[in-house]
Amino acid sequence: MQEPIHTWKSRVPRIGLTACIFHKDPLRPLFKGKALYYYEEMMISWIQELGLSPVLIPPPGTTRGSELEKVCATLDGLVLQGGVDVCPESYGEKPLKPEWNGDLARDRYELEIAALCDARKVPMLGICRGAQVLAVHAGGTLYQDIETQIPGSLVHRTWDLYEDNKHDVELVAGSAFAKLYPGVTRGRINSIHHQSVKDVPPGCEVGAVSPVDGVVEAFMRVDPNKGYLHAVQWHPEFHRPGVDDELLPRTPLLAGFARAVEQSILVP
Repeated sequence: MQEPIHTWKSRVPRIGLTACIFHKDPLRPLFKGKALYYYEEMMISWIQELGLSPVLIPPPGTTRGSELEKVCATLDGLVLQGGVDVCPESYGEKPLKPEWNGDLARDRYELEIAALCDARKVPMLGICRGAQVLAVHAGGTLYQDIETQIPGSLVHRTWDLYEDNKHDVELVAGSAFAKLYPGVTRGRINSIHHQSVKDVPPGCEVGAVSPVDGVVEAFMRVDPNKGYLHAVQWHPEFHRPGVDDELLPRTPLLAGFARAVEQSILVP
C-alpha cells in the first residue's frame, strides 16, 4: 500500500464505514446460511490515501440502541458505501417493480447511523447508494429507476461495462462541490446507478448534474455549520490513477471531506 499523502499532526481520524451486506443465504456455497458484513477493497485504499483510518461499523443485530450510539461517538467522520438499491419505503413510496424493493434492513441500519453521526455534526460523505441514503436521511426522495421515470435519459448503469460506463457531468458554478475543482466546469465520471435523487433535501444544493438528462450527480449541505454532508452518485474510489485520468480526480473530494474532519477534531 502506498504511503498516505497527508500526515496527521495529532491522532489519526477514525472514519466509520457502513457495511455492505450479504444476508443469510442457505444456498450460498461459502459461509452457507451466514450473514456477511463487508467493505469493498478500493474504498478502503481510497480512504487511507489521506492517512484516514477506516472502521467498519458493527451491523444490526450485533449492536443496537445505546451500544451503536457509543460506537458512533468514537467516529471523526462517516462514509457510506455503494451497493444495493434503497428501498422506496424508506422515503414513503411503494416499489414500482418487485426488483426495486432494495434492502430495507440495510436502509434502517445506515439511516440510524447517519442520524447518530449527524446529531454530533460528524462529517458525512456518501458514495453512490450512500449518496441516496444521505438524501433520504436529509429529507429528499429518489427516482426508483432513471430510465423509467426520466424519458430520454442516459444509460447510467450497464452491467457488462460496470465502472467503465462513463459520461460527462456539469459542475454547478459557485457550489461547494465546484470549489473542490477550481476552474473546472465539466468533468467525466463513471456511472453504475439506476436510482438517483429526485427531490434534493432541504438545506442542500446541487453540485453537479448530468448535462443530457439533468440527473443530480452531486449534492451537499449548504451550511456546513449544521454538519458537513457531501454526496456523489459515482464511485471516485474506482478511479485508477494512470488508467482513468480522463475522469475527475478522486483526491479533491476526499480532501474536502478530510478538511472537514480535521476541523471537527480541532473545534469539537
